[in-house]
Amino acid sequence: MLPVTRLAPLAGAVVASVLLAGCGAMGGDQAPDGRRAVASFYPLAWVTERVAGDAWTVDNLTQPGQEPHDLDLSIAQTAALEDAGLIVLEEGFQPAVDAAAEGSDAPVVDAASVLELHPAEHHDDHSEEESEEEHADHEHGDVDPHFWLDPLLVADFADAVADELADVDPDGATTYADNAAALRTELEALDQDFSDGLATCERTTVVVSHDAFGYLSRYGLDFESIAGLSPDAEPTAADLARLQSLITSDGVTTVFSERLVSAKMADTLAGDLGITSAVLDPIEGLSDQTSGEDYLSLMRENLTALQKANGCS
Repeated sequence: MLPVTRLAPLAGAVVASVLLAGCGAMGGDQAPDGRRAVASFYPLAWVTERVAGDAWTVDNLTQPGQEPHDLDLSIAQTAALEDAGLIVLEEGFQPAVDAAAEGSDAPVVDAASVLELHPAEHHDDHSEEESEEEHADHEHGDVDPHFWLDPLLVADFADAVADELADVDPDGATTYADNAAALRTELEALDQDFSDGLATCERTTVVVSHDAFGYLSRYGLDFESIAGLSPDAEPTAADLARLQSLITSDGVTTVFSERLVSAKMADTLAGDLGITSAVLDPIEGLSDQTSGEDYLSLMRENLTALQKANGCS
């Protein structure tokens, strides 16, 4: 059985049910049997919804347009975690969720426990004035949390969710396993599209706003970020000078920003060098512009943007 955390209870379930509407359920109407899972941000909620199917309602704690790193929980959301039948999170990515989940006795699927996350890449040009505590916060410790940008790791995570759902609801075990298998088929097709689509490119260097895209490196690309693993990290003058030199020497045509945070740094860097700025989505959450999209369609939009920027045939 996969790693699961059992935690001590907080408040009454009656309070949770009254306040639950504040969470913004992804799953729409209440599931027929009343089972409810709470996921901490979009990729985890999307996987849980796909694997759980109609048997569960899935609530996403991070609202559309909200940057998940900045999440502070409301009383309603804390109550929903206490009343959940399953909690799905990634320890270390959203400290507020980690702290609130400690007050729940619900089973927890933690992506950081069930997957082998990549080491974080630490850069040498951080400001000397930055404290060790601030640096550790920017780098999310020693791992890169953005595993969902690797479709095969998403498939592995779906299997972990299916296993835990089956533990909670043994009668639905076959359905959960079948749903995870079907999702793996789609994700393997997406992985093949990336492998084929990025196999032959004129250049491999990609400059992005923050260090969220390292899991895409296995398709042969080299990602260079303006900021660190946290999107609000500030680059130093040395960081920017290094990137300007790299962009010029490698013939980079595009600097990528993202939707949920300011594009100012990327736009300024691109403007200073007379090159293009465009959007590469780390898919940490949906926005007003992407409300009709899902993980699969956004990943394919990213593939198209990378092919255009890097002259891939």
